[in-house]
Amino acid sequence: MATKDYIIAPSILSADFSRLGEEVNSVIEAGADWVHFDVMDNHYVPNLTIGPMVCQSLREYGITAPIDVHLMVEPVDELIKSFVKADATYITFHPEASEDVDRSISLIKDGGCKAGLVLNPDISIDVLDGYLDKLDMILLMSVFPGFGGQEFIDSVLEKVNKIRSIIDDKNLNTRLEIDGGIKLDNIKEVADAGADTFVSGSAIFNQPDYFQIIQEMRDSLET
Repeated sequence: MATKDYIIAPSILSADFSRLGEEVNSVIEAGADWVHFDVMDNHYVPNLTIGPMVCQSLREYGITAPIDVHLMVEPVDELIKSFVKADATYITFHPEASEDVDRSISLIKDGGCKAGLVLNPDISIDVLDGYLDKLDMILLMSVFPGFGGQEFIDSVLEKVNKIRSIIDDKNLNTRLEIDGGIKLDNIKEVADAGADTFVSGSAIFNQPDYFQIIQEMRDSLET
């Protein structure tokens, strides 16, 4: 896979929310490709974060980069509709949190957004059966969702490799995203396993120089 196909998507969960527009603008100018939203409802996961108003606010602030929304909520359909209206680009959700996965995917795609499913570390890839040709993205969690700053779960690499093989064998144009504990010292290993899209929160936003850390990640991917 060519380096140009790799996507780095900083998670704003780790940004300074007192100046979020500025933070997002800075990280995009520093070379990030997408903006990643971790949307938690204190129901599906034990944390409460952000909603569609934040997405809309960033668009109004002038952010034009793709906004990649990961819904850790249950039920999902009403928030899908809200994020479609808020001009999200990608919307991903957990299949077990949807009453009807096909309907939820259709809501996303009919709204003009790109759709994806998310698998937690303990969820089998078999749940993707029947949906693969409808997905623009598969997001694999390499931590259990709920809080940022967790350590990467190494066993997820095998799942990354298996899904990469399926995507390639079926000649699908589906992005394979990974989220959780991604940082400079493991991004290359994760890419070698087959991921092409990398969510990274604290490893980017906790650095004083966004450009430097993003460039170091890209350099690592090129080796």
